[in-house]
Amino acid sequence: MKDKRLHRTLVFTVIDALKKIYNEGEYADKVVSKALKSDKRFGARDRKFVAETIYEMVRWKRLYNEIAGTKNHFSTENLWKNFAVYAVLKGYDIPDWKQLVDVPARKIKGRFDELSKIRVFKESIPDWLDNLGMNELGATWDAEIHALNQKAKVILRVNTLKTSKAFLQKELAKEGIETTFIKGYPDALELVERKNVFMTDIFKKGLFEVQDASSQLVAEFLDVQEGMRVVDTCAGAGGKTLHLAALMKNKGNIIALDIYESKLKQLKIRARRDGVHNIDIRPIENSKTIKKLKGKADRVLIDAPCSGIGVLKRNPDAKWKLQPEFIDNIKQTQEEILDKYSQIVKDGGKMVYATCSVLPSENEEQVHKFLQNHPEFKLVKENKVSAAKSGYDGFYMALLEKM
Repeated sequence: MKDKRLHRTLVFTVIDALKKIYNEGEYADKVVSKALKSDKRFGARDRKFVAETIYEMVRWKRLYNEIAGTKNHFSTENLWKNFAVYAVLKGYDIPDWKQLVDVPARKIKGRFDELSKIRVFKESIPDWLDNLGMNELGATWDAEIHALNQKAKVILRVNTLKTSKAFLQKELAKEGIETTFIKGYPDALELVERKNVFMTDIFKKGLFEVQDASSQLVAEFLDVQEGMRVVDTCAGAGGKTLHLAALMKNKGNIIALDIYESKLKQLKIRARRDGVHNIDIRPIENSKTIKKLKGKADRVLIDAPCSGIGVLKRNPDAKWKLQPEFIDNIKQTQEEILDKYSQIVKDGGKMVYATCSVLPSENEEQVHKFLQNHPEFKLVKENKVSAAKSGYDGFYMALLEKM
């Protein structure tokens, strides 16, 4: 039977973390990482409780805040009221602590039932995001936002330069990490139960990367071959770049570009660990970086900056940090990037435009606009990955060919 007792040190760690996220604007993943290191005595179960509770409370922030009646004002006292809502709804035994005196459990459950009939509370999202989703996705928004509120599964991408899926599965099993194959995802393993895979020797030896199943579809979509010249224009820390290298069997040349040098440094470390040596890392210093590559690439990947609505399940605090103006601005950036980076594709070459968004205005509408202004390109195929249908992140990718 699951232990339903609350432990004081762990709950205080959660409350302190929420203060930083709600009141100081810190990012949840960074705060969780610090919280887990805050006490050397934390065991695996303690760490699991702390991480899951913080993320769950951030995910359901609006719902818990409404039930607690704390009016979006997160003083220490109000955070305890929000925590009481979480504890009651999760079925924890409420301890006899001064912060949790007279918790109205029946009222909390009754209020939860009432609010579960209203989508902005049931899915715990801002009004503007609900309106945007409805305007863009209509009837499918309901299932989509519900899917984006589920806990993200942990998916590994097998590094085929060093191992096979079957061998990796056996090695993980020896470490007590059980995985399953996923139909339609040739390099993916899904963890049966969430575990810290980064501490394993097999990770340190570069046998796998952690990468969502939907994200793994992007590199394959680019249709790369060994020996090609490929440019990844928004490489970041390089999840998709490394996948491209594996698909190309370390042959040919991948130029990894990004405006953030710090992210490219991470890519360098990951490439070394994964045994990848066909990547040429170049920070974008000015427009000359792009001009030098004009018409020179067989394949171009544009993993464009976007709203990130498709990955809310792994970044729940983005619901509260995102603003409508940001989405308007990012669409403008996407348009400019498509226009500029498409010039790198040589005649007969191909390009993929991808986002981790489910909004048509960031996806197929951007591609449609681009094709109207660039008749030299044609759409070969596109893939709209629904979080509701796939169970993984929401993604979009379009393969375009330069004639």
